[in-house]
Amino acid sequence: MSPARDLVLASGNAGKLRELEALLAPLGYRMRSQVEFAVSEAAEPHETFVENALAKARWAAQHTGLPALADDSGIVVPSLGGAPGVRSARYAAASRNARPSDAENNAMLLESLACQADRRAMFVCVLALVRSAGDPLPLIAQGVWAGQVLAAPQGTGGFGYDPLFQPDGVSCSAAELSAQDKNRMSHRGLAMQALREQLAATPWTL
Repeated sequence: MSPARDLVLASGNAGKLRELEALLAPLGYRMRSQVEFAVSEAAEPHETFVENALAKARWAAQHTGLPALADDSGIVVPSLGGAPGVRSARYAAASRNARPSDAENNAMLLESLACQADRRAMFVCVLALVRSAGDPLPLIAQGVWAGQVLAAPQGTGGFGYDPLFQPDGVSCSAAELSAQDKNRMSHRGLAMQALREQLAATPWTL
């Protein structure tokens, strides 16, 4: 068996690392967090998931010398004009540099939806993979997971907004799904499946 190939994850988020490790291991890749290399978080000034994902991937590759994978993801609520969107991780932040807890972000989302009848939502994930910081042909994949925002958190699994998100066709929150079921149906799982297909089709391997 060939040794695992290292990919650096352009994030310090332990939940993302855990999920992406499980999704990439069958392909022979070993995920390593940029935290291992003392790489600071990249700036995310853009208004789209794809621009932020690509910026983060290039930053991690530049500072580690390894191929890098970035995940920019969040929850999009149409009745809130698409918010939290790319600001999902900092939705409850009092300042641009603050990093609120998952519980604080969840509370802010519930407060924002207090007067809204339409609670439809979607989790969005965009993955960007670069072979080097200057890769002219990055691989980009997207996944969308539709559902609705619950009236109160349910479950203790997952991370982020999982306790508030009930996927379409499921009678529980994302936080109540097994890790295997979540990886199979989630926005991140769908994006990873698309990325896997691109990896298999491209002649320019890592």
